Amino acid sequence: MNAEELAPAVRKGSISQDDLIQAAMSLIGPTRSMATLSLREVARTAGIAPNSFYRHFRDVDELGIALIALAGSSLRHVFSEARQRISAGSSVVQTSLNVFYEQLNAKERYLELLLCEGRVGSLAYQAEVDRQLQFFEHELTSDLIRLEAQNANKLHEPTIVAKAITRLVFSMGAQAVAKSPEQQQELLEQTATMVYMILAGARALAAPTEPTV
Repeated sequence: MNAEELAPAVRKGSISQDDLIQAAMSLIGPTRSMATLSLREVARTAGIAPNSFYRHFRDVDELGIALIALAGSSLRHVFSEARQRISAGSSVVQTSLNVFYEQLNAKERYLELLLCEGRVGSLAYQAEVDRQLQFFEHELTSDLIRLEAQNANKLHEPTIVAKAITRLVFSMGAQAVAKSPEQQQELLEQTATMVYMILAGARALAAPTEPTV
């Protein structure tokens, strides 16, 4: 244990749940899951006594789930705003993916958190990440139906299309974490091509078929 870890913590008079969430966020990264954090470590980083932690959360697992939920809701807001701003003639796919990959390197690191916990987190954390992805899928379904209707298109099983796109993008995003900008750009282009393929297939399946004779 180094001198910094041995130094007494600076105690605060009172803190909020958000203070604890931010303390936990500062301790994790691409190679460190919430599951590796101890209650004492989070409390020390937040500047409180360990017993004060229990005023806000039952345990570190409950804190982790709250953090994942915050990350999911924050990202959905970012993506929803981006889709609402898409102008005529703009690529919905390209705009959405650009925002996604921008979030890979955002200072808030919410996307990095979801990708990490969804891959190496505890079963409880993985379940919460999956729940957040379902929220993404639900919102994307509504947006796909609206945007396709504006272009006089229809999609076969839009709910499944939204799920396929969401799971694909998050899977490719997990590969892009900690990659170089050039490698991330290459993965972005590959992901865009895959999404276009999914949409093209869904449109083809929704198109009326010619009767056979």
